[in-house]
Amino acid sequence: MLWIALAPSPPSLEAKAEAEVVPDLIADAGALLQALAWAMLQFSPRVCLVEQAVLLEVEASLRLFHGKRDLVRAVQQQVALWQPCHLAVAPTALGALALLKQQTVPLAGCKPQTLQSTLDGLPLHCLAALARHLPTLQRLGCRNLGQVRALPRAGVSRRFGAGVLDALDRAYGLKPEIYPWVALPEQFRLRLEFSGRIEVAQGMLFGVQRLLLQLKAWLLARQSGVIGVCLHWEHDMQRRSEAAAGSMEVRTAEATRDTAHLAKLLAEHLAHTPLAAPVVAITLEALGVERLQVGSQSLLPGDQVRGESLQQFIERVAARLGPQQVLRAQAVADHRPQHMQIWAAASTALTSKPVTLDPAQASHPPWILRIPLPLGMDGHRPVYQGPLTLLAGPERIEAGWWDGQGEGQGGDLTLRDYFIAHSAASGLLWVYRERLRGAMGWYLHGVYG
Repeated sequence: MLWIALAPSPPSLEAKAEAEVVPDLIADAGALLQALAWAMLQFSPRVCLVEQAVLLEVEASLRLFHGKRDLVRAVQQQVALWQPCHLAVAPTALGALALLKQQTVPLAGCKPQTLQSTLDGLPLHCLAALARHLPTLQRLGCRNLGQVRALPRAGVSRRFGAGVLDALDRAYGLKPEIYPWVALPEQFRLRLEFSGRIEVAQGMLFGVQRLLLQLKAWLLARQSGVIGVCLHWEHDMQRRSEAAAGSMEVRTAEATRDTAHLAKLLAEHLAHTPLAAPVVAITLEALGVERLQVGSQSLLPGDQVRGESLQQFIERVAARLGPQQVLRAQAVADHRPQHMQIWAAASTALTSKPVTLDPAQASHPPWILRIPLPLGMDGHRPVYQGPLTLLAGPERIEAGWWDGQGEGQGGDLTLRDYFIAHSAASGLLWVYRERLRGAMGWYLHGVYG
């Protein structure tokens, strides 16, 4: 067996000073340990929480990660994304936990043949079952685990209870170890309660980032992504009768597990969200969980993508300016040029199926005027910054009868002959001659590049 033990490092002096200034925004150890445990599920399904530490049994994962050294290195790299942690390796769970508490044993830990000698030299506080009886054991002259094991077993059991011998046997691999494994919830919905009141919406961001940290670990363990999150907030008891609880949804065009991007979107929305009353608790819920296939990344420097993608940039700008301020064209199956496309919010996914264009439409210009421009006439020739020369056409378009026709019926009947024309001042233009009664004449409808 091979066990890896992890425990968050104690906060630095700078972190402690920050905690004194902003006590409500310091992550508690329980939430961090839960997030670490969820993240470690990508290395082994056997993960448990014992004595404020994360333990994972990785014997069956050694072949998948090409050996012990590469596996420990992968665990270190993953842990570095969360928080600095101490790490220890041993053939038993309690042995790894004892080495973790000592923090003087090399990272490689100990092998099965050196387990007994390594543990014999550890002080008594490294094993929780012995730490409770530390004063008595010290009066007996015991300073390390080996000296306790040298005592008569019957006397140790009679004086300190059977739990001491049981812990020693499990640490030395003489008894099997049984732990309740960490299980992921089917749905992600976590609540965080603040120790103080949040007066402005942006003050919830640190708590949101804590919940997003756990969401990322949950998604990594499930190999999934989300298309959105929903943030709920609760007001204090004195104002709940006056102000109802609020909520906010943020959605992406495609499934993602990039919680940094989700944090940016939530920050943009919270920046212009007023609070009806102070907030005392928030809840984060995952929306639209989907399996996410992530391709292998190239080791070549030129192939590595830096910064955010175009879709992430669009979603962030749309969150800042509003979804209706950032639009993109979407093709529509309609023969009328003025109805061939609609403009939808660029931050949302396309709702319609891709439209296959008619090959005859390849001659249409890339720029279509939203409102056709009436043209003057020079005899029988249309004029736009000078007389136009008709090069190709006519392309007759007659459509829209299904919408109804005639005044007051809301229809848009199209009876037009389109031509490609040349202007000495403007280049190639797309013009048409209207044949509908009451609107006859020439119009400019598109411009070529």
